[in-house]
Amino acid sequence: NEGLKMKKISQVYDIESPNQIKDMSIDELTQLCQDIRSFLIESISKTGGHLSSNLGIVEVTVAMHYVFDSPKDKMIFDVGHQCYTHKILTGRSTQFATLRKKGGLSGYQKRSESKYDCWEAGHSSTSLSAALGYAIARDLTHDDYQVIALIGDGSLTGGMALEALNDIGSKQKKMVIIFNDNNMSISKNYSGVEKRITDIRASHLYIDLKHDVKNNLKSNKLGSNVLNTLSHFRDKIKDEVIDAPLFKEFNLDYMGPIDGHDIASLIKVFQAAKDHNGPIVIHVLTQKGKGYKYAEQDKVGKWHGVSPFDIATGKSLSILPPNEISWSQVISNTVMDLAEKDKRIVAITPAMAQGSKLLDFQKRFPDRFFDCGIAEQHAVTMACAMALGGLKPFVSIYSSFLQRAYDQVNHDMARMNVPVVIGIDRCGLVGDDGETHQGVFDIAMLRSIPNLILSQPKDSNEAQDLIYTAFESKLPFCIRYPRGNTEYAKKKSYSMISIGTWEKYVVGTPTQIVITYGPDVDHVIYKARENQMGLLVVNARFFKPIDEVMMKDLLKMHLPITVYETDIKKGGLSSAILEYINTLDEKIHVLGIGDHFVCHGSIRALRIQEGISTECLFEELEKNG
Repeated sequence: NEGLKMKKISQVYDIESPNQIKDMSIDELTQLCQDIRSFLIESISKTGGHLSSNLGIVEVTVAMHYVFDSPKDKMIFDVGHQCYTHKILTGRSTQFATLRKKGGLSGYQKRSESKYDCWEAGHSSTSLSAALGYAIARDLTHDDYQVIALIGDGSLTGGMALEALNDIGSKQKKMVIIFNDNNMSISKNYSGVEKRITDIRASHLYIDLKHDVKNNLKSNKLGSNVLNTLSHFRDKIKDEVIDAPLFKEFNLDYMGPIDGHDIASLIKVFQAAKDHNGPIVIHVLTQKGKGYKYAEQDKVGKWHGVSPFDIATGKSLSILPPNEISWSQVISNTVMDLAEKDKRIVAITPAMAQGSKLLDFQKRFPDRFFDCGIAEQHAVTMACAMALGGLKPFVSIYSSFLQRAYDQVNHDMARMNVPVVIGIDRCGLVGDDGETHQGVFDIAMLRSIPNLILSQPKDSNEAQDLIYTAFESKLPFCIRYPRGNTEYAKKKSYSMISIGTWEKYVVGTPTQIVITYGPDVDHVIYKARENQMGLLVVNARFFKPIDEVMMKDLLKMHLPITVYETDIKKGGLSSAILEYINTLDEKIHVLGIGDHFVCHGSIRALRIQEGISTECLFEELEKNG
């Protein structure tokens, strides 16, 4: 068995180009798919990574590379985390030991990594817009290539994907959309889109058509004229299945559903789609986690992204100290505890119930839990109206996904001064997932928005009090917290934290000042004691507003000040501090709009009101002269 396993892995290692699979027989391709699955399970068990989604589309990806010609043809993977088989087929299997490590193989498509990666993504629902963009560019430049976008049922619920479908149906550019339907997103899909997909899955038409497709494909050899051999059931698709819910409304041709693990069927249907004129959707049914029983049985997304694990038992090799839990769990526990006492508290997630640790909230308060699918914008605006209707919403959104809801946080939450609490999960550096997931922009992004409170706790005790403070303050309130774990003990009672206040910790006789935030506060204190260094350590737990009273006191001490921040500097905590210091020093005079929203009026009147007219400028210049 060991020798057989090594033989399989070595066969995968031998692949340097997708051209190597184009002369394989169906039996050889089927064996290759089994080899790739074995390789992925073995490799990801050591490095961690996205397991279930990649195991589910092995045959689909192999068929894509068999029929289409990458890198000439543009293959776009929505979200991008399910591109591991694509990487193997394009000669990167020998680098899988470095997956998601510094300087190693990215867990997503990456243009600088390979000529076969034409698009980069880390967030969902972008593939269809990108595909249409490529198709338009191809036609305007009179180029000749295929455009293929692979998108899952979860991503299809995203508003951006639906906007793209609408435009694709209008423009009718030639492209192939592979709709990967595994009926198993990270979180359960709750949407009208999901209901339409279910209708397609369950229809008698689908069952009859699937039988016809399978019989016709089996009766023809791989090298035959696919368009001719598929003609009669394609007519059936055109006449009947095109009227299936969802895709007909976007004016898109449709083929399927197809067994996403039947390599022969996939190849022939992809070939038919390749010769199709205009946009066409290929509906493939796959099993997420196929080939590994623990992933196949997963119903809550546990095996979506994994740390290193034992293949035989499925148990994680990461050992968590007994007194630690994740930051997400700390926040969720606190929200649940407060919700026990206040029935107005509700929880909202855009398809991240598992990662945000809100499944327990859902079980305890099913009528007060709302998963709105991959729709961060909708989640925030909905929460704002819920708050105006008398509820107390808590919205959990990953930092890198909150960027999608910037307009809603600005216009609907802050501008109307609505008391919504946003938990900004996975803030700061998240590590393995790379550029698309680093949560380092939210401070700079949010700090310029008026009315908004932005904070971060240093430990679980402060986190619990900040959640309590956020609900009690009745203000637009954001609390950020990192990926990872922290020591935790449930507080018997909560305390209000005065908004905008910082804390000081003295180590020895201070000769310097360090201003920092989050878990790094305790890290700096510990390191100063270890090195016997005299420091005054400031817990800058509020980024907006900052503690101007404490800043004045710190400046009067005339000690060197270091701002230690682990997020983007531009627009971050240091920017806030330097902006404040400049108002005291006044070496640089600044005219600009203050920390508030500007009401309506003529531009001339508003410039005068805000002190930014040219007359105001020259009045200031005369004072300075």
